[in-house]
Amino acid sequence: MTAKANFSWTGRIILSVARLLLTVRHPALTVRFVKKLGYLPNPAAPETYHEMLLWRKILDRNPLFVTLTDKLAAKAHISSACPELALPRTLWSGRDPADIPLDLLAGDVIVKTNHGCAMNIFVAGGDPNRGHIIAKVRHWLRKRYGRRDGEWAYWPVVRTVFVEERLALSGTRIATDIKVHVCGGVVTHAWVEDKAARRSLLLDREANPLPGRDPDYPREDQAVPVNARLLDYVRQAISIAPAIAGNLDYIRIDFLVTDHRLYAGEIVVYPGAGYGTTTNPAFAGEIERLWRLDQSAFLRRHHKGAVALYAEALRAKLAN
Repeated sequence: MTAKANFSWTGRIILSVARLLLTVRHPALTVRFVKKLGYLPNPAAPETYHEMLLWRKILDRNPLFVTLTDKLAAKAHISSACPELALPRTLWSGRDPADIPLDLLAGDVIVKTNHGCAMNIFVAGGDPNRGHIIAKVRHWLRKRYGRRDGEWAYWPVVRTVFVEERLALSGTRIATDIKVHVCGGVVTHAWVEDKAARRSLLLDREANPLPGRDPDYPREDQAVPVNARLLDYVRQAISIAPAIAGNLDYIRIDFLVTDHRLYAGEIVVYPGAGYGTTTNPAFAGEIERLWRLDQSAFLRRHHKGAVALYAEALRAKLAN
């Protein structure tokens, strides 16, 4: 018993030192975390949902995260894991937007880059014009996305522009997006969004609606109306998401909703850049309960020296 107590005390010291070192090494991320979430994080021994995401950004350099973050590579991953799920067609891809075929920009398409978020141009009947598209996309391609928030998995992605078919999403009728959170193959909950009507809805893993709002749609009258078609789509997404997530300790799988079927959307390694919140504590609480950091790539990897001491101390804490 004495040996166990001594080890526990040693582990606490190691984690305390690691907390200090990680905080000092990442001051910008720490300050941003405090400003966004209102408390000082413990990046060495995370307990809250947001601390776990911060820990992932700082320490868990899983190579698979780069694949899943790359919007084009993620499509191949989804197709391999779940070939029956429809994917929006990639009509063209390349390194220079000036090479996009003229006829593609005359129709209804989406021009995207693969290395970041909110880098989408919705084209309808030749509008916006080609020059605007080229200038905007070249600006995006020069940026290393995710630097401010420490989202490192975006950085190694080979920056590419691509043209994707534009789906007729079911906004105002059903929804536009379904986002499913998965921990170790177990769904924690789903989040439905209707970007067209500016509404959202939180649901549990059985597709039962839950109370709670998010910062984008904070009012209670901004809840997505529940109907049989919506719940059917949510159940489909919940059943499919674990196959795409595999054995990852935590990931979010997104789907797009049309009148006729679900389509694959994106795979999100850092939801909300690590700062997303809701008014329902069950959202974060269930993820905290099921997210096993000991199954992360970092803690499954063999380390040496001081990092090995830290990893051993964190595994011991997680086991208690």
